[in-house]
Amino acid sequence: MERKKITLLLIDASASFLFFNAAVLRNLGYTVISSRSAEDAITMMVKTVPSLIIADIHLSAMDGISFLKEIKKNPRLKDVPVVILTEETDPGKKDACQRAGCAAYLNKPVSPDMLYRTVQAASETVPRQFIRFSTSLKVSVGDGTAPGGAGKTEYATAISEGGLFISTLHPQPVDTVMPITIFLRDRQIPVKAVVLYQYTVGAGPNKEPGMGMRFTEISDKDRILIRAFIKDELTKDIDARGHETL
Repeated sequence: MERKKITLLLIDASASFLFFNAAVLRNLGYTVISSRSAEDAITMMVKTVPSLIIADIHLSAMDGISFLKEIKKNPRLKDVPVVILTEETDPGKKDACQRAGCAAYLNKPVSPDMLYRTVQAASETVPRQFIRFSTSLKVSVGDGTAPGGAGKTEYATAISEGGLFISTLHPQPVDTVMPITIFLRDRQIPVKAVVLYQYTVGAGPNKEPGMGMRFTEISDKDRILIRAFIKDELTKDIDARGHETL
């Protein structure tokens, strides 16, 4: 299923916070613009209305709560969801944000998967529960009855804790359940998965033939391994101090 392009506006006084989290969100497939003040963000939105705003409470001059109230008074912007992401733990501030109409209130530091789920819930009519990460992982598809006794070797071009997309010229029918072995770093992860949808050559969001699959059998340990792999891949080239690693 092709999803709409989502633009996020990230507002925080910390340059390193903006750099790190904007990079993570871009790695998740979002378009990200950023600002270090509420005033600059309002100016930016004269030309570009984002799909969602993520803002801290503690900003220079206009604070996050005042900014949220301004957004909700503006006819052009009042329907844009605003997620508050802050170190502030005062229940009164959280209550004030919720009464002003914030879509969610998160405390720093926030994990990539929690940030992703929150953005999905606030911006998508059918939100994803797990991060879906673009990759290239060798997989063995089938029960070992192929010639030579091995499963058919293909490649997964997207993976999440809940499933994967396998690029193949021969996608199986919807509702087909089959065993798959995922080659993840130095591990082999055995799962069973059901075909949810399929694309022929030239079809699909990326014109890529293949099949989207949901895991029906996977161990908790292997699910944790996939989650750790995705987190590492999302952040491996980003330094939390605000520098790209070489």
